[in-house]
Amino acid sequence: MGLTKYPIGQLVEPLNIKCGIPKCDWVSGVNIYKRFMPSRNIGTDTSNYLIVPSGAFAFNLMHVGRDGKIPVAINDTDSDIVVSSAYFVFRVINESVLLKEYLYIQMTSPEFDRYVAYCTDASVRDGLDWIRFCEIEINLPPLPIQQKFVAVYNAMLANQQAYENGLNDLKLTCDAYVERLRHEMPQEAIGQYIQQSDERNGLGLGVEQVRGLAVSKAMIETKANMAGVSLSRYKIVPPNYIAYVPDTSRRGDKISLGFNNTDKTFLVSSISTVFGTNMNKLLPEYLMLFFTRSEFDRYARFHSWGSARETFNWDDMCEVKIPIPDINVQRSIVNIYNAYIDRSDINERLKAQIKDLCPILIKGALQEGLSN
Repeated sequence: MGLTKYPIGQLVEPLNIKCGIPKCDWVSGVNIYKRFMPSRNIGTDTSNYLIVPSGAFAFNLMHVGRDGKIPVAINDTDSDIVVSSAYFVFRVINESVLLKEYLYIQMTSPEFDRYVAYCTDASVRDGLDWIRFCEIEINLPPLPIQQKFVAVYNAMLANQQAYENGLNDLKLTCDAYVERLRHEMPQEAIGQYIQQSDERNGLGLGVEQVRGLAVSKAMIETKANMAGVSLSRYKIVPPNYIAYVPDTSRRGDKISLGFNNTDKTFLVSSISTVFGTNMNKLLPEYLMLFFTRSEFDRYARFHSWGSARETFNWDDMCEVKIPIPDINVQRSIVNIYNAYIDRSDINERLKAQIKDLCPILIKGALQEGLSN
């Protein structure tokens, strides 16, 4: 039977279903994993936002060449999804020729990303228009072969999603425990349980130990150009210590903060504040549970002071109040949270494995199609 080449435009059709709700608060975007995610960039009027029905696709054709990939996702739920009017929404016309899941697998492969980036208009935005997208040709194997490889993909995806659902339950348990403590115990200022550290790099630590502090509340490898930069004034962050950037005015209403949960010693910029906790009274991991909550970001921004730059200084940090139960209770909550973090890492690896599997599935389907 072999392979059949089709322009994508013969296989799909655009959809233009308006949301019609002026203040829709469940708008989604597409992330780097080519999945839908809640969007924070919601306009004042969402009436012209677009509905993505079950089984349909949404993608943004701007910046495809610049980013080197096409942000596309398929609505694999039973409910409608709402996206910005900057997105294009489309669906497969005839699934007797092309399975929508097979098209999604193909569009998530690195080879497809590279090709659509090559097809961009080389403008300032380096985008791809709908007409050019429809002209892109793909080779399709017969439907039974598509079904075979889609079944493999769906089985792996079902396993990952089942694992993720269990992960959400674990996070909910941890959050519920913390909420119960907030309502049942008095709040105490953490200042009596934390100590600031101003130790500079006297250990001769190098660039490989330098870390940045992210608004996601993590220590990350620095993105700064460290060529020729002296590290003598950088602050040391020993294991179990926390560091944060006092300036909160230019970080999207969030505070940049990280916890050294390794057995290594790191360095952070001298503008950062570094501190440890009294481990007999307050576990740093327990404290981080509160630092990672959106409530803490709002609190830090509200209590930041300044003009051109607003800062959440050390005195402000010391005034933060949280429930501080017995150390054994803290340890129990931390154990649940650590299990959640470990399983979150596993879940991300599962997602990466599924993504890496896509080009293998496409290659196998094409080879099998050619041999028939």
